[in-house]
Amino acid sequence: MSDADGIKLVMAIIRPDKLADVKTALAEAGAPSLTVSNVSGRGSQPAKKGQWRGEEYTVDLHQKVKIECVVADTPVEDVVDAIAEAAHTGEKGDGKVFVIPVEAAVQVRTGKEGKPAV
Repeated sequence: MSDADGIKLVMAIIRPDKLADVKTALAEAGAPSLTVSNVSGRGSQPAKKGQWRGEEYTVDLHQKVKIECVVADTPVEDVVDAIAEAAHTGEKGDGKVFVIPVEAAVQVRTGKEGKPAV
């Protein structure tokens, strides 16, 4: 497998209602390809209490969206800035962005490796 220097995985956990804004921002930053998953988790956002059939319960896992974007030709800083700006509300629970180095990449259809695979 060829070297994948310069390829990064940008992973973000954001509020579901900010997904459309983030998709638009990524396209404008030159990184339109992404994978989206519905996830749940907790961080600094406070737990919510509720009642169901007279019983009180606590919801401490909040519904979020995980976005994964592999970047090779677009500056990773532009991608991170686009996500952070589009997902920002100023409230707890806005999310996080992580940048992870990619050791290898292979395009299944063509067999291309490294940056050409991205």
